[in-house]
Amino acid sequence: MTTINKRELIVSAIENGTVIDHIPVTTVLMVLNILGLNNYEDEVLIGINLDSKKYGKKGIIKVRSKYFEQHDLNKIALVAPNATLIVIKNYEVVEKKSVQIPDKIDEILKCINPNCITNKEAIKTQFTVIGKDPLKIQCHYCEKSMTNIRFAE
Repeated sequence: MTTINKRELIVSAIENGTVIDHIPVTTVLMVLNILGLNNYEDEVLIGINLDSKKYGKKGIIKVRSKYFEQHDLNKIALVAPNATLIVIKNYEVVEKKSVQIPDKIDEILKCINPNCITNKEAIKTQFTVIGKDPLKIQCHYCEKSMTNIRFAE
């Protein structure tokens, strides 16, 4: 007979997929949304307000049978710059890496300047990161600097 410690919640391991760990509690649902996981057809486990020795509280997202491309990692980095991505295959960790805010951001964000050409014509957005803590970006076309980001739809 197995004894379970009543202070622990056991979440099943995933055989194959990705774990996004160390997400700030305030951005867990944003990460879920920007990655399109709210419409994902397979198992997605979400933990919010979990204890973290390093950050106090954290969020975590476990996604079965899903691996993320670099543009997805860039999205995560913009709202959760301390996040860690853990790739699982056959129940084993095969890769673990921290996300990095890129120096250039293409097509992910929307310019906040309503007069920017990217908001008037079908031109893909381009931004240069001019500050990482806090995040500050500049539009390639109108040169508007911004700290509040909006994701393109």
